[in-house]
Amino acid sequence: MVLAIVNVDSGAGLCEAKGFVPIIRRVPDDRLTRQIAFLVEADKLKQILRRTPLVDGSRAENSAEHSWHMMLAALIAREYVPGPLDLLRVLEMIAVHDLVEIDAGDTFAYDAAANQDKSEREHAAAQRIFSLLPADQSSRVRALWEEFEAQETIESRFANAVDRLQPLLQNAHSGGGSWASHHVTREQVMRRMAPIQSTMPALWPAVLEIIDRFCAAGVIA
Repeated sequence: MVLAIVNVDSGAGLCEAKGFVPIIRRVPDDRLTRQIAFLVEADKLKQILRRTPLVDGSRAENSAEHSWHMMLAALIAREYVPGPLDLLRVLEMIAVHDLVEIDAGDTFAYDAAANQDKSEREHAAAQRIFSLLPADQSSRVRALWEEFEAQETIESRFANAVDRLQPLLQNAHSGGGSWASHHVTREQVMRRMAPIQSTMPALWPAVLEIIDRFCAAGVIA
């Protein structure tokens, strides 16, 4: 005997004919419609290009790839965070943290002018995109995004530190990446990498070694 959960509108008789025992439940049409609309909208994140290249330098990564790579980095780097940490919440924050870029675009970390209205653009995007979901899920996803932005919990600080570590590694293994193409300074990079120092202090010497090496090579001014 095989159990199957079906929407009553799809017809339980067909399941029974194929040897399934249906557990009948109705999925609210509006709820499912909104969830699907959100997931379809989220696919657009794959179209948002970042300034950071792939490690082979062949092209720029997109924001969806960045989010996936961040989640993997968080799984691996968790051991460098002293004390307790809710890793699932970290992964949830990372999964949603860049969805606002569907509307707001990727704001380059070292572009001072573009960062002036970044918060305004991203909050407007959050309102539209997260509101596609049913109200309960909309509130939860919005809260995750706001927690990431606020950096007030250890989980959000770790997520932000990983958000710095991932492009650091991309740039370091692509010959300088966006550091080279945008002529960034050591002061800018140090300021950007600061969350790594405060959240994963054991990794900081390795981060400094990378920065100093690219400074010595003239890639970072």
